[in-house]
Amino acid sequence: MDNNPIRIGLVGLGRAGGGMHRGELRSRQDRFRFAAVCDVIEERTKPFVEEFGSTPYTDYEKMLADPQVELVSIATRSVDHFRHAKMALLAGKDVMLEKPFCMHTAQAKELIALGSQPAGPHLYIRHNRRFEDGFNKAMKIIDSGKLGEVFQIYLSRNGYDRRCDWQTLSEFGGGQLLNWGPHIIDHSLRFCGGAYTEMYSAIRHVAAAGDCEDHIKIVFTGVNGRIVDMEISGGVAVPTPMYRIYGSRGSLVSADDGFHLRYLDPNVELPPVVADPETPGTKASFGNNEPLPWIEETVPAGCGGTSAIWDALYETIRHGAKYPIELSQAAAVIDVIERVKAGTIFENK
Repeated sequence: MDNNPIRIGLVGLGRAGGGMHRGELRSRQDRFRFAAVCDVIEERTKPFVEEFGSTPYTDYEKMLADPQVELVSIATRSVDHFRHAKMALLAGKDVMLEKPFCMHTAQAKELIALGSQPAGPHLYIRHNRRFEDGFNKAMKIIDSGKLGEVFQIYLSRNGYDRRCDWQTLSEFGGGQLLNWGPHIIDHSLRFCGGAYTEMYSAIRHVAAAGDCEDHIKIVFTGVNGRIVDMEISGGVAVPTPMYRIYGSRGSLVSADDGFHLRYLDPNVELPPVVADPETPGTKASFGNNEPLPWIEETVPAGCGGTSAIWDALYETIRHGAKYPIELSQAAAVIDVIERVKAGTIFENK
């Protein structure tokens, strides 16, 4: 069994590569080593050379030719993901690819064909928010049955932001569909049971600079029957809770201090209710005034945990564990993005 650190060649040393990958792997140097780094801005390579002894490159093809590089981690601009991943796979390197997977479904299929052969090289998609504490806690609460049969879920990531960087420009793969979109669409599909039968969507350009959408609304009907209503927006001045989950026996709403739950005591059996067809008396109420055995609690939700994707990757490459983000799941996210961009109202009959 090979327990040596995985030798990474990191391309793209900006906010994702230099800001996230570097910090997340600093505490995992027993499992990962920055063997090489590459960026068109040479200055960005220097901190990696000083801290990790990485070999610096400004030419991506030269880094791909480095025999010390075992895994290429791609953190370049969204529009370059497909080209850079394809180059690395054709060079025989395993690839960890930042979201978005790519720009189009056809590109996803091509990369999957290159990166899913048993003998390798292998492709892995960095949907790191699959490991987010809040998402996994919400999943556990749903699976516990506390809320009964969950029939509707609202997911929101919103605020007001006059954003003006390259991620507002379509020529670079900008827009919230390719930024926050892969994370929350992936969450939505997991809540849907993995796929959907119907989808409605609308996108708008509200407050950001550039020529891309900064407001997204997508409503899915999942194969499990759930309605999943997701919103990502830079045009909401009063943000809404990240999670609202409605079940037949209770509900959940997220807040800064955790998840607030209100649900019927599972140890109390409720008497059956029967609809009365008669006309109510003059003093009758409009509902059923029976006392209900509500339980209210607040549980920590958390927003961390995302860096655990590296631990899963290590276990996959070194010990043969199954990588949690399947390539077909990541491709399904791109398919949704492509349909939303095209303005497709999809109904699967």
